[in-house]
Amino acid sequence: MNMSMEEKDRKTYQDFWDWFLIHEKDFHKIISSGKDIEEKFFNHIAPRLHEINEGFYFLAGMSDDFTAELIITVEGELKNIIFAEEIIEQAPKIEGWKLTALKPEIGIESVNIDLEGLKFTGENIFFYPNEFENYPDEIDITLVYEDFKEENKEAITTGICIFLDHFLGELNFATQIDTFNITRKENAEKELIPIIKLKDFLQWREREFTEKYKDEKISAHDEEFSVLEGVLDNGMPLIAAINTSLLSYESKASYPWVSVLKIHYNGEHHQGLPDKEDFEKMKVIEENMVNALKRENGHLYIGRESADEVRENYFVSKDFREPSKVLHHIIRDNPDYKISLDIYKDKYWQSFESYTVN
Repeated sequence: MNMSMEEKDRKTYQDFWDWFLIHEKDFHKIISSGKDIEEKFFNHIAPRLHEINEGFYFLAGMSDDFTAELIITVEGELKNIIFAEEIIEQAPKIEGWKLTALKPEIGIESVNIDLEGLKFTGENIFFYPNEFENYPDEIDITLVYEDFKEENKEAITTGICIFLDHFLGELNFATQIDTFNITRKENAEKELIPIIKLKDFLQWREREFTEKYKDEKISAHDEEFSVLEGVLDNGMPLIAAINTSLLSYESKASYPWVSVLKIHYNGEHHQGLPDKEDFEKMKVIEENMVNALKRENGHLYIGRESADEVRENYFVSKDFREPSKVLHHIIRDNPDYKISLDIYKDKYWQSFESYTVN
C-alpha cells in the first residue's frame, strides 16, 4: 500500500523525534551547561531538521532551571509555518523539555535588542497607522525610531524587525501587518503611539476584519478564462489564461493570501514558451492543484502565465496553510522540474491588476 503525502510527513517527523529521544538527555546537559552548544548540539540537530525542511531554523536555551526549550522557527517564511507547527504537534512529551513551534511573543519589558551599537526597546520605538480610502482593510503602519539616522537605516530596519518578531511573536509579525515603513520623528505625519499599544491595535483590526468577512461567500461564477497575450521587455512572448470573472469580485480582501507556483521548463526552441510535451505535463500539474485547492475550502484559482521559460500558477485563499502543504507536495511529486513557491498577503489582489479587462 502506498503512503499518502500526509503519512510520509508524519513518518519523517516521527523519524526525527525517534532520533531526538535517543540523544535528548545529552542535549539537555549540553544546553543547561551552556558550553560547546554549537559544536555538540547545533551542528547535530541542524542537518536533521534540514532533511525535513530546508526552511527550518531553531533556537535553544533554558526555559527555567530544569527545562530546556527547543524552538523551531522558519524566520517568518509563510510557506513553512505549517510544517513547523506540524513537527511540534507530532512531538512526544519529553520530561525536562519544552518544544515550541515558532518564536513566541514575549512581554515588552523583556525585549531589549542590541544591534551594531543601537538599542531597540519599548521606550524608543513608536508607530501610527496609515489609512487609504481605496484600501480600507489594509494594515499599513509607520514605525518611528527615536534615534533614526539615514546612515544606519539598514541596521535600524533589521533591529526593529527583530524587536517586533519577539514582541508580537513570529506568527503574528508574519501575518498581522500588511506593510510598514520606518522613519524619523521629524517626518512623522500623525501623533506617535507607544509601541506597547501595537499589539492591541493589531488584535482590534483583526477582530474587525474577521467580523466583516465572516459570512462572506463568493457566488458561483461561471469559469470565464480569458486568454491574454503580450510581449516582455526582452521581446519574448507571454501567454496567460486568467479567470477574469474573479477579478471583478468586490470582497477580494476575504481571500488575502496569494500563492504563486513557478515551474521552470525548457522553451529554448519555442520563444520561451513550453513545447507540447511540457504543456501536457504542466496541464496535469495544474489540474492536480485545482482539484486539491477547492473553492469550497476557501481557495480560488486565478489562472496561469507562461513566458521566458517559466509557467506561473496563481491561487488566492482565505488562509495560507493548506496551499503551503498542497503546493509543497506538488513540488515533491514533480522532481523533473525546477519548481518554486511563494506565498504572500495581497488583500486587494494588486498582483493581478495588469490582467484586469476594462
